[in-house]
Amino acid sequence: MTATTAAGATLAPAAEKPAIKPARPYFSSGPCAKPPGWSADRLSADSLGRSHRSKIGKTRLAYCIDLMRELLNLPDTHRIGIVPGSDTGAFEMAMWTMLGARPVTTLAWESFGEGWVTDAAKQLKLDPKVIRADYGQLPDLTQVDFSNDVLFTWNGTTSGVRVPNADWIPADREGLTFADATSAVFAYDIDWAKIDVATFSWQKVLGGEGGHGVLILGPRAVERLENYTPAWPLPKVFRLISKGKLAEGVFKGETINTPSMLAVEDAIFALEWGQSIGGSAGLIARSDANAAALDRLVQERDWLGHLAADPASRSKTSVCLTVEGADEAFIKVFAGLLEKEGAAYDVAGYRDAPAGLRIWCGATVDTADIQALGPWLDWAYATAKAA
Repeated sequence: MTATTAAGATLAPAAEKPAIKPARPYFSSGPCAKPPGWSADRLSADSLGRSHRSKIGKTRLAYCIDLMRELLNLPDTHRIGIVPGSDTGAFEMAMWTMLGARPVTTLAWESFGEGWVTDAAKQLKLDPKVIRADYGQLPDLTQVDFSNDVLFTWNGTTSGVRVPNADWIPADREGLTFADATSAVFAYDIDWAKIDVATFSWQKVLGGEGGHGVLILGPRAVERLENYTPAWPLPKVFRLISKGKLAEGVFKGETINTPSMLAVEDAIFALEWGQSIGGSAGLIARSDANAAALDRLVQERDWLGHLAADPASRSKTSVCLTVEGADEAFIKVFAGLLEKEGAAYDVAGYRDAPAGLRIWCGATVDTADIQALGPWLDWAYATAKAA
């Protein structure tokens, strides 16, 4: 079957549609695919309609925190709490409550890292040292001065670039390390001794719901909170200190504001699923397998490429791809074709990133669905070129 342009020119025939679709075509980089086997009727409903301060509410919140600690292999030295505002709220809570005691260095190689630069420079007016790299690249980590507080994204969701490990962070640092780890937790081994503050949200690797953030504090961060008072006022939802000491209840399920217990139950489902597949090792193995399957698709196609050229710093979760000859309009058509056919949802690159695709490979995605995606990418590419 051929098609013609408005001017009457004949176009090459579009490729035939593949016979098999991904069983779960959910490749969004947030909110991400639900865990396999998820359904709303499998969530516990006993805490719904109850106060989060009731016995059952506190018990379920504490259980959620315990599960996160277990799956993250988080040491007892680090506290973990549920806070408002998703990863953004958690990271800004950390910035507003702890920055200003030392000079600040911010690393930015994608959109969210740039957001923390804006907060530090324009909102808190801290005149940070900014170390940047273009989309697809990682900054020179040897430039970082760890007498400063250092802000970075462990896995840049919008560029597909990550730090390879924590070896670049010294154990004897003077400043605090602040890691936006929302696309990294449950997908990489994180050396928690090198991280003073980490944040994430359930909506990424767990496939949970948005709106709630998770704040992890190491002992050096707690010391900062208890011994430093910022020069600026803090809104109620950011306040972690009570009578000069850390508000320990926040890290035992006594949230600062009212959480959605439905979102908590959804997170518990995902965490229990993570336990059932082997915990942290099982989650990491699934992400590794998915990223490897997608890389094979890329290697088999000369029109596809990785935005992150260096495999050592290439994301295994939010994998960003280049498409030969593509601009934003082409990608919009490309992704629209896949969505219309129910073959892949939400695979266009982030709005601030170079035109391309972004395919989530976190643990809640099935490798078979990544494999089934390949022929559909071929079909969409050929069809969009013929349009």
